Amino acid sequence: MTLIPIHFISLAILLHFVAAQQNNGSVSVGASLIATPDAKPWLSSSGEFAFGFQQVQGKDSFLLSVWYDKIPNKTIIWYPKGGPTVSTGSKVDLVDRRGLVLSDPQGNEVWSSGNFSDFAYGYMNDTGNFAIIDRNSDNVWESFSYPADTILPTQVINLGGVINSRMGETDFTGGKFQLRLLQNGNLVLNTIDMDTSDESNSTNSGFQLVFDATGYMYILRRNSEKANLTTEGSLPSGDYYHRATLDSDGVLTQYYYPKNPTKDTSWKVVWFVTEDICKAIDSKACGLNNVCSLDDNRPYCECPQGFSLLDPKAPNGDCKPDFTLSCDEGELNHGGDVFDFIELNNIDWPMSDYVHMNPSNEQACRTSCLNDCFCAVAIYRDSQCWKKQLPLSNGHKDPSKNVKALLKFRKIDGPSGTGGNNSREGEDKSGTGEYISRRSFIFMGSALIGISVIGIFAFIGVINMCFFQSHKKKAGTPILSSTTVETNLPRFTYQELVKATDGFKDELGSGAFGTVYKGVIGTKIVAVNKLETMVQDSQKEFKTEVNTIARTHHKNLVQLLGYCDDGEKRLLIYEYMRNRTLAFYLFKDKRPNWKHRISIAIGVAKGLTYLHEDCSNQIIHCDIKPQNILLDDYYNAKIANFGLAKLLMINQSKTNTGIKGTKGYVAPEWFRNTAVTTKVDVYSFGVLLLEIISCRKTVVFDDDAEDAAVLTDMAWDCYQEGRLDAFVENDSETLDDFEKLITFVMVGLWCVQENPSMRPTMKKVIQMLEGEIEVIEPPCPCPFSVTS
Repeated sequence: MTLIPIHFISLAILLHFVAAQQNNGSVSVGASLIATPDAKPWLSSSGEFAFGFQQVQGKDSFLLSVWYDKIPNKTIIWYPKGGPTVSTGSKVDLVDRRGLVLSDPQGNEVWSSGNFSDFAYGYMNDTGNFAIIDRNSDNVWESFSYPADTILPTQVINLGGVINSRMGETDFTGGKFQLRLLQNGNLVLNTIDMDTSDESNSTNSGFQLVFDATGYMYILRRNSEKANLTTEGSLPSGDYYHRATLDSDGVLTQYYYPKNPTKDTSWKVVWFVTEDICKAIDSKACGLNNVCSLDDNRPYCECPQGFSLLDPKAPNGDCKPDFTLSCDEGELNHGGDVFDFIELNNIDWPMSDYVHMNPSNEQACRTSCLNDCFCAVAIYRDSQCWKKQLPLSNGHKDPSKNVKALLKFRKIDGPSGTGGNNSREGEDKSGTGEYISRRSFIFMGSALIGISVIGIFAFIGVINMCFFQSHKKKAGTPILSSTTVETNLPRFTYQELVKATDGFKDELGSGAFGTVYKGVIGTKIVAVNKLETMVQDSQKEFKTEVNTIARTHHKNLVQLLGYCDDGEKRLLIYEYMRNRTLAFYLFKDKRPNWKHRISIAIGVAKGLTYLHEDCSNQIIHCDIKPQNILLDDYYNAKIANFGLAKLLMINQSKTNTGIKGTKGYVAPEWFRNTAVTTKVDVYSFGVLLLEIISCRKTVVFDDDAEDAAVLTDMAWDCYQEGRLDAFVENDSETLDDFEKLITFVMVGLWCVQENPSMRPTMKKVIQMLEGEIEVIEPPCPCPFSVTS
C-alpha cells in the first residue's frame, strides 16, 4: 500500500476548499488576493463574474474591480470610487469587523468598504454584486450600493444615488459626468460640479431607478407606476448580458452582449441618452481650447489648427496654443505687421468673449482683434464680432451655422498644423455663438424630459477686456515672456497688477502664503495674492504649481484666473469672494444658521476630496483653517490657497516650528519629522469641523504664554460625558437636529485621532457626514500638544 505524505493530503484538502469556495461564490473571513498579473480572482458560482485585480495602464498598475469573466475583454463593471490603482504586490483582505481592505505593498490602506460589528463571509453573486453577509444572511455591504460607472440587471438606485463616469477608457479616476437620482425623484445627467435644484417631491415623481432582471430599465414612481427608459420590445431575444454605463464622454448607454457568442462580437447598443452634447454650455465634453463635434451622436474632440493637446493621453482634455501672444509695447500699434489669423469655418467658443461689437463688418472685426493685445480669437457671424481671450471654453462645430473663427498668431512663429488629436480631413461640423441652457437630462416621474434649463454657466477663466497701458519701456522689450507657465491662464506683468490693485492698497487678508489684495481687471473684481517668500531657485516649482492649480476645477475650490511671474515678483489672481472668510462668518456675536454650517462643512470636505483623489496630481493643502475657506454670494464654501505649500520657505508658518500650517490645526506627525500624507489635511479638517459645530475658535493666541489647542479636548469631554448642549452653548437650532449633531462631532473626533492611520479619508468623511455609512464610536483622540 502506497503511503501519501500528510502534507500532500493537506494541500489537496486546501485546493479542494479553494475550488469549492470559488464554485459557490463564497469568500471566507481572512481570505486575501494579491495583485499580480496571474492572480486568480474570486468567482461567482456560475463563473460569469469575478472579483479581484485587473491589470490596467501598464505592467505595474492594478485596479480592484468586478468584471465579466467569460467575456474576452473582461469588461469591468465595478471599482471603488475614484478608481484607485495600486502596484504589484498590493493586497485586498476580507478582514473581520472591517470588511474589504485594500492596501499597497507597504501595508498602507488605500481603500476599505467600512467597519462592521460582525459578519460571516463575503459572496460574489451571479448578478455581479459582491456582498458582505452577516450571520442573519443579510447584506451589511454590497458593491451594488456603491456603483461606479455601471449598473446591472437586478440593481436598484435609490433616492440620492449617484453614478460617476470614469475619466477615460483605461483611466478609472473620477470623470466629468454623473447620473443622480435626486431626492425630489428627478433623474439628472450633468457635470460633477453642477448643483441641481432639489425641489419638493410629489406622488408621481420618481422613487427608484430600477434595472430589472429581464434587462429593462425604468423609473419607479411613488405611486408604483413605471416610466420606461428601455423601450418595450427593444431587447434582443435570447440569453444576453446587459449593462448600462455612463461613459467617459457623458453619454448614458445600455448595452447587450450574447452569453454564447458564435463568433467574435462586441457590446451592442440598446439605447443611449444624449442631445447635442457639444452645444450644451457646461457639458465639458471637451477641455479648454478644444473643439467638440458629433460622431455617430457621440462627442469627438480635437484641438483646432494652431493648438495641441496639453496631455497627449487625454484627447478630451485641454489644448494649448503652439504660438505665443503678448502685449509687447513695441507691437501694440503694429498689429497687422506683427500678427495674422488662422481662419477656421463653423467653429465657435460661445462662452469666452469679453467684447461684443454689433454691428460690425469682417474687416473691422479683424482690425480690432489685431490691435488688441488680449484678443486671441475673433468670431465673425451675422455682421457681428465677438472678441475672445484664452482660455476658450465650450468649443464646438456645427455645419448649419455660418461662423468664421479667426485665431490670432504672431507671424514670426508661423501657423502650426492641427493639434494632432485624431483630426479628420474634410469634416466641418460647425458651432453657434448662441447662449444655451445648462445640459441636464431630467427624467421626471411622468415623462422623459430631455434638457432642463437650470442656470447659466459662467466661465470664470474669462477675464474682461484689456484694461491698462503698460509703463513706458524701451521699444522691443517684451512685457510677457515667451517662457511662460504651460497653462491657458492669462499672464500679467507686475506693473499691471500694481495698477489693478491701486498700488496694493486694499488688503483683504494675509497669512503664510502672503498677502491678498482687492483689485479690478476691466469691470471684474478679483483677489490678488502676492506671494511673499519663495523657495530658493523656485522658478520651475512655481510653473509646476501654477499649472497644477490651473487644471483644478471644482465648485468648492476658489478658481485661479491668472498669474504673474515677473522676475522675483510672483502673484496669483483669484476670483473674489464677497462674503469673505469662514472665520469672519463663524466667529461673530450672532451664531450662524445651523443648516448653513452643515452645508459649509460638507462643501469643504468635497473640495478636499477632490484635491486628494480626483486631481491629476494629488494636492495636500497643509493649511486648512477658517481663514483659508472663502464664502461666495450664496455662502458656498470654497477652499483657497491650495497647492501653494511647496512655494513657501519651509519655516513660513504661524508656529515658527519648521512646519507648514497654523497652530491648533497642525497634525501631530508634523512634530515628529516624519513624512506627511493627505491625513494632515484630515486632521485640520477635523478641527475645522469642531469649530463649525461649536462656533468656537480652536486656540486663543497669547504672546506671553504657551498656547494650547483646547477645542478637541472640550469636544471629547462633552461627547464622553453626554454634554453636547454645553459644547454648542445650548444653541436650540443645533440641538433640535441632535442626531446630525452627534454624527458631526463623532466624525470630527475620528479626524483628529493622533494616529494618522486611524483617521478616515476625506471620501469616507463625506459618506459619514451625509449618512451613507454608519459612524462607529470614536476612541479618545489623545491630541498631541503643540507645546510638547
